[in-house]
Amino acid sequence: MRVGIVGLGKMGSAMADRLRETGEELLVWNRSQAKAHATGLPVAHTPRQLALDSDIVISSLFDEHALADVYRGEAGLIEGARGKLFVEMSTVRPEAQRSLAETIVEAGGAFIECPVGGTTGPARSGQLLGLAGGAPADIERARPLLDKLCRRVEHMGPVGSGALAKLAINLPLLVFWQSFGEALSLMSDLGKDPEWLVQLFSETAGGANVLKVKAPAVAAALAGSEDVEATFDVEAMRKDLRMMLDEARARHLALPVARQTLWAFDQASGAGLGERDCAYIPAYQVSRHGRTAPFGH
Repeated sequence: MRVGIVGLGKMGSAMADRLRETGEELLVWNRSQAKAHATGLPVAHTPRQLALDSDIVISSLFDEHALADVYRGEAGLIEGARGKLFVEMSTVRPEAQRSLAETIVEAGGAFIECPVGGTTGPARSGQLLGLAGGAPADIERARPLLDKLCRRVEHMGPVGSGALAKLAINLPLLVFWQSFGEALSLMSDLGKDPEWLVQLFSETAGGANVLKVKAPAVAAALAGSEDVEATFDVEAMRKDLRMMLDEARARHLALPVARQTLWAFDQASGAGLGERDCAYIPAYQVSRHGRTAPFGH
């Protein structure tokens, strides 16, 4: 079985690395062909060619515009859809997944969505949380592949359910980064070591699970390091928050905390943190109060 991977951003590249290590035969395509060739894997000339030459296609793209371009554009994936199974793993709104699924099925293919919880580290080690939406038979067909990427795959319901679940699980995570920064700003005059302080918070009832893996990065950012690798950057968080608010409006819901968090992240982006990792949000909140090198470092 040959697996085609479309989109070699942070997550797509990490998933490609994982699947290569587990012995899958891969074919890749990326809008930046140089990035595709840098993987050392076979590269398709177009999305259409990738679909035709693969048995299962995984796509991991930044937003709905990229999704439309790669699937529906000239020589897009839809042109090679007949008889293929598509596993769409981008973080987009439910309606985008439902519309795409309808088009793929009309073209003779099968479609599931499976956005994931986790960043590049869990992707490389097969420890993502899969939130699948689609027909049970199609999900079972994809499960051997998904089990190589995910520690757990949950069938959330029909197509669109996975996208909705992904937005929901990301909301408290994004709010946490902002609230953690505000909490640290209250303590910034105590002169505590950043590593010690982050570890202390990780043992409290309010310490999020994410600190188990991001504590070193947060401590480094608080200490003034400029070298933390971006695995989930501020621009991606802003994009997700905008989608949450759009989905809430469509459902006649209010998300006041999400709205205020987006405002705070807009401020961080305007200050030049757009491409920085989420770990810099707490340090940014502290620095806004004049502590450019927090906690005495």
